[in-house]
Formats: sequence, C-alpha cells, structure tokens
Amino acid sequence: MLRYHLIHPEILAALASAGHGSRVLIADGHYPFITAAGPNATHVFLNLTPGRLTVTEVLEAIVDAAPIEAASVMQPPPELPTPEIFAEFERLLPAGTPIERLDRFGFYDAAKTDDVALVIATGEQRTYANILITLGVAA
Repeated sequence: MLRYHLIHPEILAALASAGHGSRVLIADGHYPFITAAGPNATHVFLNLTPGRLTVTEVLEAIVDAAPIEAASVMQPPPELPTPEIFAEFERLLPAGTPIERLDRFGFYDAAKTDDVALVIATGEQRTYANILITLGVAA
C-alpha cells in the first residue's frame, strides 16, 4: 500500500525508474513541452484546462512521494519582478533545498539533458512557473 498521496500510475512508474540525480520538469502551460525536454523523458500531460492542475499542486504531490536534492527555476529578465511562485516553491520544497536560478535559455538547456526522466505538463497560467527538480537518495 502506498504511504503518500501521489497515485498517478505513469508518474509513479517514471519516478520508480529514475535514479539518484535524475531530474523531473514540472512545467507551466506556456512551456514548449516537446521541443525543450530531454530525449529520455516520459511526458505526462496534466494540463486538462487552463489553471488545472497547477505547478504547485503537482510539486506538492512529488515532494510527498520522492526525495528532492535540488531544484532549478526559470529566472525572468532583470527588468521583470521575481515571480511570486518562487516563494511557494521554497515553501513546498524540503527545508534547505538549494534552488538555482537559470535564465530562460539556460533553463531550456538544463531541461533538454539526458538525465531528465519525467516532464509533467500542467495547466498553470502563471509565467516563469517552471521548476526542474533533482531527485535525491531515499532515506
């Protein structure tokens, strides 16, 4: 019996297949899911309607089910304010999780690597609401 809230079979299978250091991309509805994701990634489309499901709802379920070692976010250009969702990411991730801020193209490059095991498309409408998490070691 599972002891966490995540029950999506395809996401669970991808997480179970991923190892320490593998990455999971949880992307907003603006992200180019197919062209800016690693070649080994399983794609799961949870973008049912605009605003459903959100990146933070998916992140909360993943954090409950898998160990998280680090995260990267897509930093907007300096002339734009820091997205409010970044504070939500910090609140949802395990305490002390390092969060790297990458510019848009740096983030795309990181998401295209071979170690990205899972890409989850959401209906998140906020911009710059993408997060790339690195899986850690199960305790």
